[in-house]
Amino acid sequence: MVREAEIKRKTGETDIALNILIDGSGKSEIDTGIGFFDHMLNLFAKHGLFDMKVKAVGDLYVDGHHTVEDVGIVLGQTIKKALGDKKSIKRYGTSYVPMDETLSLVSLDLSGRPFLVFDAAFTKDQLGNFDTELVEEFFRAVAFNGEITLHIKVFHGRNNHHIIESIFKAFGRALDEATRLDDRIQGVMSTKGTL
Repeated sequence: MVREAEIKRKTGETDIALNILIDGSGKSEIDTGIGFFDHMLNLFAKHGLFDMKVKAVGDLYVDGHHTVEDVGIVLGQTIKKALGDKKSIKRYGTSYVPMDETLSLVSLDLSGRPFLVFDAAFTKDQLGNFDTELVEEFFRAVAFNGEITLHIKVFHGRNNHHIIESIFKAFGRALDEATRLDDRIQGVMSTKGTL
């Protein structure tokens, strides 16, 4: 079974094509027009061992909001599609990632019930041409479109680059754990029989 999906989404604000292979090796080709965001998506793929291609063209003359949020929408939808019926997946994943002075936690449940708890603060409005407030918008879009319960907490950190990078790495690692197949799991990991 190849757990792979591709979704294309075109609106008046963005044109996005995204492909993800869940059981990959961490290879990625990312082009969103926002350098810092590309870097974060590359880290997510590498640390989650997902093979991922993203091509996004957005109205960056306005700002990065539509592009970042819409990539989150498509990523969430693509993860959901690639996992199909979620048979034999572990369902839950948690990862702590330290990066110098920063420590971040991402814990998630591929429950089919979208929710986001985001507990992180930034001291700068921008890194490169990326607005730091878009980190939360991105993960909200992923969670609600992927139907993921997603908790993100930064315990401490001063460097905004380190904070955001540790979040994206932890998300990749937690999602890798949650999507792993376990042949002991018959059907889905739920007494209800569905996720």
